[in-house]
Amino acid sequence: MKNYLWIGVKLTLITLVFFAGIYTLFILGIAQMAPNQGKGIMTESNGKKFYSNIGQSFTDAKYFNSRPSAVNYNAAGSGGSNKGPSNPEYLAEVQKRIDTFLIQNPEIKADEIPADMVTASGSGLDPNISVKSAKVQVKRIAKVRNIEEKKLQDLIAQNTEKPLLGLFGPEKINVLQLNIALDKLK
Repeated sequence: MKNYLWIGVKLTLITLVFFAGIYTLFILGIAQMAPNQGKGIMTESNGKKFYSNIGQSFTDAKYFNSRPSAVNYNAAGSGGSNKGPSNPEYLAEVQKRIDTFLIQNPEIKADEIPADMVTASGSGLDPNISVKSAKVQVKRIAKVRNIEEKKLQDLIAQNTEKPLLGLFGPEKINVLQLNIALDKLK
C-alpha cells in the first residue's frame, strides 16, 4: 500500500513540475516568436488602438457587420453559447439575427444570408467573416456612404486573406481591417 501511495505522489509531483513549469515556459517561448510577442496584433486607427485578432462589434449601417458573439466580444470570457442547433432559445436567437440582418439589408433574401452572419463562432471572438458575408453587405454600405459598389467590391478583394498555403481553410476577411480601409476611401 505504501509503495502505491509513494508512486502516486511522485507522479503528481512530476506532472506538476512539467505542466506548471516546463510546459508553460515552452509555450511562453513560442509566444515570444509570434507577432507582438504573443500579446495580440495591434492596429491603430484615428488615434485608437484595437486588437485586430479579436472580434470587434460593428453594427452601424455604414460599416461591414462583424460576426455575432455569444460573449459580447469580451476576450476575458471567450466561449460559445453551448446551445445545440435544435435548442428553441438558440433558434429564436438566430431568427432574430436573420430578421435584423434583413431589415438592415432589404435587397437580399433570407436564404442568401451566410451562416457566419447569424451564428456566433466557438470562441465568440472571431475577427473574420467570409467573403460572401462581406459581399452581401455591399449594397447597404454603398447606399449609406454614397460609394460605387465596384469600389467596395475592389476593397473586399484587396482585404481578402487567402487560405494558408493555398490549401488550409477558407478565404476570409478581417472585419476591423476592412472597416478601417473603408473609412480611408474617399
